[in-house]
Amino acid sequence: MSYWLIAGGAGFIGGHVVKAMRDAGERVVVVDDLSTGSRAAVPEDVPLLVGSVLDGEFLARVFRDHPVEGVVNLVARTQVGESVDLPLLHYRQNVEGFRVLLSAMEHAGVRKLVYSSSASVYGMPDVDLVTEDTPCAPLSPYGETKLIGEWLARAAHRAGRVDFINLRYFNVAGAASPELADERILNLVPMVFDRLTAGTAPRIFGDDYATPDGTCVRDYIHVADIASAHLAATRHLRAHDDVARTFNVGRGEGLSVRELICVIQDVTGHDIAPVVVERRPGDPAKVVADAAPIGRELGWAARHGVVDMITSAWEGWCLRHPEARRGV
Repeated sequence: MSYWLIAGGAGFIGGHVVKAMRDAGERVVVVDDLSTGSRAAVPEDVPLLVGSVLDGEFLARVFRDHPVEGVVNLVARTQVGESVDLPLLHYRQNVEGFRVLLSAMEHAGVRKLVYSSSASVYGMPDVDLVTEDTPCAPLSPYGETKLIGEWLARAAHRAGRVDFINLRYFNVAGAASPELADERILNLVPMVFDRLTAGTAPRIFGDDYATPDGTCVRDYIHVADIASAHLAATRHLRAHDDVARTFNVGRGEGLSVRELICVIQDVTGHDIAPVVVERRPGDPAKVVADAAPIGRELGWAARHGVVDMITSAWEGWCLRHPEARRGV
């Protein structure tokens, strides 16, 4: 019986993908260098091979020692600001690392690939709903590396090397269990949690956008739904040949930053009013997914709403920050 190799399976999203696939009866093996991932995210009965996708010899041993059916590649540096300051680091990990992984797949005869992409490839789309055909114009080196990764997968497919599904994530939040919650204070939800826990006001970066309340509108999706989309993609690749598809993974519903902070206040019991600060460069006013294609073709749909996302993320936050409940 073969495995799905989850590259980056010890990370926040990776741990959820591992859980979703194991819960569905799939065998998985995890490759992760643990630079940002955690051993605790990988169940004890799942093989965890510590190493970098930049190391071709390491990957060759992985493929030699484990019968791999396909690869889910979640390995990436993902901080937009860091990518601006350290673009070569992002290109090395996200582009060269993926090229080395594709080469190792080719040598091992592994043809099925699910690639973790991002809505950041779209840049600042001026549309109500972003479709997979919306022109891509990324605003950061991070977004550029994700788009180049998609190009690499497509080029390898044209050369007859892989079948692939690219999944463009929108704004990920929530946790399938408190233990799998995101520990990093990088995205809006944990950033708000962090400030509320410290007794300081959450920040809104600009309130003069062309949106109903002036704050940015985003499509927020539960990480468990992201994970189930990967499961659906692997099942589709198993059942079909000559696959080369890209899908948005979102709920198709927009929520403004101010609205999201109101939900967070309701869930957490902390009612410190947010303060408005200057815009961040490059923030688009609105990015909301057209998620219909993945529903039609893979039979996938998001199952969790925003309250579920915030509640589950808060439980995980409080597990690591018990003082956060003082305001409830």
